[in-house]
Amino acid sequence: MITVLKKPVLTEKATKIGYLRQYVFEVDPNANKLQITQAIKQMFDVEVASVRTVRTKGKVKARMTRRGYMVGKTNLKKKAYVTLKEGQTIDIVSGEGGED
Repeated sequence: MITVLKKPVLTEKATKIGYLRQYVFEVDPNANKLQITQAIKQMFDVEVASVRTVRTKGKVKARMTRRGYMVGKTNLKKKAYVTLKEGQTIDIVSGEGGED
C-alpha cells in the first residue's frame, strides 16, 4: 500500500496550494484514486476529501556526444492532488499528519 506513494512534490506551486488543504504527491502510474486515498489515510492518519490525478508524458531529450546525436525520453509521471477534510493537515517535511 505504501508503494503507491513515491514522494511528495515540493515545488512553489505545490506549497502555494497548501493553504487550501491540498497536497501533491508523485504516485505509481498504475495506481487509482481509491488506492491513493487508502495510502494517504494509512500513512498520515488523516481524512481525505478528494483526489485528483494528472498524468504527464515523458519529454524527449537529445544531446550531442562524441558518438553522435543521442535521443532519449524521460519516464511517464503521475501526480495526485489530495484535498483533506476541514481541520486536517499533513506536515510534509516530518511526514506526520493529524488534526490542528
